[in-house]
Amino acid sequence: MVNITLKLIVRNLWNHKVHAGINILGLSIGLATCLLMLLYVQHELSYDRFNVLADRIVRITFRGTVQGQKMNESSVMPPVAATLEADYPEVEAATRLRQAGTPMLVYQGNEFRDAAAAYIDPDFFQVFTLPLLQGDAKTALADPNALVLTQTMAQRLFGMDDPLGKIVRVDDWNKSYTVTGVLAPIPENAHFHFDVFLSTTGLPEAQSDSWMTSNFFTYLVLDKHASFEAFEAKLPQTVAQYIGPQMQVAMGMSLSDFRKQGNDLSFHVQPLTDIHMDHGFANDLSPSGNIQYVYGCFAIAILVLLIACINFMNLSTAVAGKRAPSVGIHKLMGSSKGHLIRSFLLESMLLTSIALGLALGMVAMILPAFNDFFGVLLSINPVSQPWMLPGLCAVGIITSLLAGAYPAYFLSNFKPVAVLKGHIDQSARAPRLRNGLVVFQFFVSIMLIISTLVVYSQLHYIRSKQLGYKKEQVLILPDVDALAGKWKVFEQTLTSDPNILQISTSGFLPAGASNGNNYFISAETKAADMIKAIRYEVDAQYIPTLGMEVLHGRKFSAAPLEDSTTAIINETAALALGMEGERAIGQTILHADKNGNKERFEIIGVVRDFHFKSLHEPISPLVMLKKPDMGNIILKVRSEAVPGLIATLRSNWMMLNSKAPFTYSFLEDRFEETYRAEQKTGILLGIFAGLTILVACLGLLGLAIFTTNQRRKEIGIRKVLGASVFSIVGTLSTPVLKWIFWAMLIACPTAYYIMQAWLSDFAYRIEIQGWIFFLAGCLTVFIAFLTVAGQAARAARQDPMKSLRNT
Repeated sequence: MVNITLKLIVRNLWNHKVHAGINILGLSIGLATCLLMLLYVQHELSYDRFNVLADRIVRITFRGTVQGQKMNESSVMPPVAATLEADYPEVEAATRLRQAGTPMLVYQGNEFRDAAAAYIDPDFFQVFTLPLLQGDAKTALADPNALVLTQTMAQRLFGMDDPLGKIVRVDDWNKSYTVTGVLAPIPENAHFHFDVFLSTTGLPEAQSDSWMTSNFFTYLVLDKHASFEAFEAKLPQTVAQYIGPQMQVAMGMSLSDFRKQGNDLSFHVQPLTDIHMDHGFANDLSPSGNIQYVYGCFAIAILVLLIACINFMNLSTAVAGKRAPSVGIHKLMGSSKGHLIRSFLLESMLLTSIALGLALGMVAMILPAFNDFFGVLLSINPVSQPWMLPGLCAVGIITSLLAGAYPAYFLSNFKPVAVLKGHIDQSARAPRLRNGLVVFQFFVSIMLIISTLVVYSQLHYIRSKQLGYKKEQVLILPDVDALAGKWKVFEQTLTSDPNILQISTSGFLPAGASNGNNYFISAETKAADMIKAIRYEVDAQYIPTLGMEVLHGRKFSAAPLEDSTTAIINETAALALGMEGERAIGQTILHADKNGNKERFEIIGVVRDFHFKSLHEPISPLVMLKKPDMGNIILKVRSEAVPGLIATLRSNWMMLNSKAPFTYSFLEDRFEETYRAEQKTGILLGIFAGLTILVACLGLLGLAIFTTNQRRKEIGIRKVLGASVFSIVGTLSTPVLKWIFWAMLIACPTAYYIMQAWLSDFAYRIEIQGWIFFLAGCLTVFIAFLTVAGQAARAARQDPMKSLRNT
């Protein structure tokens, strides 16, 4: 019986191969899109879940408000870990991590500069599930001069030799370390990635009792019965007990007085599995994800699959008239309604299986480019991903039911006698349902087009916005300290090059990775009114090199011994300190350390506000101090001479036997990198808007073929009566315009609400303009009209007598 049913299904598909082909193509595109997005969503939500204790590990974060300025710090003070472990019984373990940059590693004359290093507490590997391939995780970092390497780093340093016991010199710190462990590769979906781990027992800062500096990422393992919320509710007493006294000494202000001014400081609990999705921290260990984008990807996956299923339903019910006699005969021969429903669902499953196979092939071809573009490592591997096969089966079954359930019910309800007499009662509900489903398809398409246009408009706004500095023609050379005592020699080669217009050095850059800090200052006349600022340590050429504008006062003097106790602030800092405009010049600002020692700086200039953070954040107070900082060489160069200049710089760099390879970047590229997530979002939306329209138009094409076939006699009569091809095309295309009108009516307010929520994440953003909705509607009308008009024109150009004779 099953064999006969399958033969009948295959025969029916062959008889309606155009519609079957459209269904398979639409379903395969929908399934491929869905699978790709679900893989990405699963990857983003899987971060740090490989840890055995993942559901019990939390990270302590620090938040505050100082004179309206927000602090969101993912690192906290050195004593926090030991203090919380000692004070709260629900804390079973506490461990810390401190970034150590990329120090120069030297072994037998071989130098490696690109290894990311971190200091960690000796019990770190007992908290996190990071197994050692060699060495004992419990004792590997007990010694101050111990070193643990990842397997990849160990192979780079020692080749095939046994790493344990080897001595590695860290040239930057003039210290030698003994390799005591080799770490298995850190999973790609971890929120930190380092090549070298050193022990905090050899780091004096790790033993500090200061509650005024925040450099340690601190993790706790809570008791399995502990509530994260209940534990967090106890943390204010830690602030009062430990931060309060040091604040009193440093600032001459009690914590209660500090809070009376509208300020606040607090510790918070962040579950380990939430870290990757929390993008509210500027100083985190790795680029964070965005839960809104994950939700968006999941929604796109479901919507594109729904549209493909809608096509299947529409085409299946639309060709019902051609299948009605077959249904009638089956019923007269004794087939029950249940048997027919099962037969139609089996047909749906067969089509879905073919489409799923094609979709897997599409995903396999697309994945390498997708991984490269998004910087992930997605794969289709049932061995390493045991959920893959059950997941694919579930997607296939759900798709089959979504696509085939209504057509099966609809077709099985035909009355055999009426059908065989040629009277097919489809009722008015079927066309109305088809029309409603088509409207839904265009609603999704229009919404995605609007969203894409809004994203690209915001990106254009970001690129064209006046930033307060000139990012063009600025070349950055990192690792100046690698030149050691040869900086002056290298500087002379830079000064003598006519293609270099300005030279500055600083570790602080307004775009891309940069040094950062919190710097609490106050006006000397109002010492109690402290504000949070960012401190930039720069040289005298920093402001002119980056093309910043000094509104009041002057720039730093080029004389080496001058301006060591002066400061330049931005407009926002002047406003926060209550000394707007020229009134700031000559005023004194104070900064106090944890021991209450005060530094005084005379304000000599006010620089125009510039965006030194992402446009997601408002400009905050900034203080520039003239202090030597050799983090980067910043060069203003002639754009036409860049290729030759880079070659010259590389040659000069290597001639000086620098301890680091020659690398460079452009400030403009660093700025673009800041908004890479938004750029990827725009591209992703554009691709899926196109795919959605393609799938919707495939369904529309199928309906157009069906409609023109059904109205072939009408078309012939219209032509005989003198109707032009243009008027016939217009008659057949009019319903499409109605569908798009209703879709626009729903899509415009929905897209406006969603994109306003997305734009709210930017402190500086566009206003959504009416032209965006108009253009989205015009694009949809144009594409849909081409789809229908082509088929309608083909029917209209046929010989009318042939149409009337064959109908």
